[in-house]
Amino acid sequence: MSNRLKVTPNDLSAFWMPFTANRQFKQAPRMMVSAKDMHYTTSDGRKVLDGTAGLWCVNAGHCRPKITEAIQHQAAELDYAPAFQMGHPIVFELANRLVDLAPKGMDHVFFTNSGSESVETALKMAIAYHRAKGEGSRTRLIGRERGYHGVNFGGISVGGIVTNRKMFGTLLGGVDHMPHTHLPEKNAFTKGVPEHGAELANELERIVALHDASTIAAVIVEPVAGSTGVILPPKGYLQKLREICTKHGILLIFDEVITGFGRLGTPFAADYFGVTPDIMTTAKGVSNGVIPMGAVFVKKEIHDAFMTGPEHMIEFFHGYTYSGNPIACAAALGTLDTYKEEGLLTRGEELAPYWEDALHSLKGEPNVIDIRNIGLIGAIELAPIAGQPTKRAFSAFVKAFERGALIRTTGDIIALSPPLIITKGQINELIDHVRDVLRSID
Repeated sequence: MSNRLKVTPNDLSAFWMPFTANRQFKQAPRMMVSAKDMHYTTSDGRKVLDGTAGLWCVNAGHCRPKITEAIQHQAAELDYAPAFQMGHPIVFELANRLVDLAPKGMDHVFFTNSGSESVETALKMAIAYHRAKGEGSRTRLIGRERGYHGVNFGGISVGGIVTNRKMFGTLLGGVDHMPHTHLPEKNAFTKGVPEHGAELANELERIVALHDASTIAAVIVEPVAGSTGVILPPKGYLQKLREICTKHGILLIFDEVITGFGRLGTPFAADYFGVTPDIMTTAKGVSNGVIPMGAVFVKKEIHDAFMTGPEHMIEFFHGYTYSGNPIACAAALGTLDTYKEEGLLTRGEELAPYWEDALHSLKGEPNVIDIRNIGLIGAIELAPIAGQPTKRAFSAFVKAFERGALIRTTGDIIALSPPLIITKGQINELIDHVRDVLRSID
């Protein structure tokens, strides 16, 4: 790496950073210059333990050889091929590999470049599917409060995080929301899936009665809501949603952008909970975060509903210039090879009990009001500072980085989701960092 890439540039003003307190960052930049396995290296030469898999995406750890080599080889052989009316071999190979991993019946994959694009694709598929089936009145979409489904207009419309919605006008029409499943008064400090709250799924029946099933195309939920602060589905909740959707002919979409590819100790959350959706959105872990990529899985009957009319006609007028980009496909294949060889898609199941005990050892630390966990995901919820929401958790984030650990915060919640290669010793190290930080902040 050239020396110029190891130092902080003199002028940081040109880059408007996403989801960042830009003014605070540019006063005291946190610069990563390299990474390997479980650690980042900063511009001042410090090692930082990655407690968040980058942004929930680097499931196999950083700079893994098979992924790096696959990208290098592909870049030298075929850098780009048109995605419309053309193909290249490895995009078909990747689709086959992914379908082999998917829940039974999800036989087709549509490629995107991000979780946000995967969600937009799934929503459009759902509405277009019903039209193709002769039920064009089914256009309504149902999301959930505190849901996160990316940042495009469809995603923030079905999403339910107020800060992501409030500045952008009226959003899509014909959208309604179910209540979230966060019940701290009943489920605080639960280990794993909480006992209370499955009845909240019945709110979908109320919404169906309000709008009539004949107007509703799809329900979209995260099996585990990640970006809002790790909100878990109560026991039986997802099963009830599946039953209600099936009863009324409504498509069920699982947003597995975070939970996909081993995060819960199974390939997908659908496997963990034993509930198969009709459409499943993924991204992040599909390519280990190395090159942007997303994949939307659909059941065979949804795909086949479009395969009608003259064979020379486009069946689904949707796609992206970079859908199935050759280098992204190579990165994804290298990622899948790494997952398979190291057993990473199920390693979380082995580590989950140790992770759970380590995480819940923080109960009783200053300002901790709840702890939640599932698979290799954890959340520590903090009491907010009166009149200054989010400040306490943000202080924890900054101090953790200074002490050598990367954590993520949302509101006043610390979220943890380490790479799936983490060791028990590194779990101890990460939790010790968090403990020290909690004891050091006001």
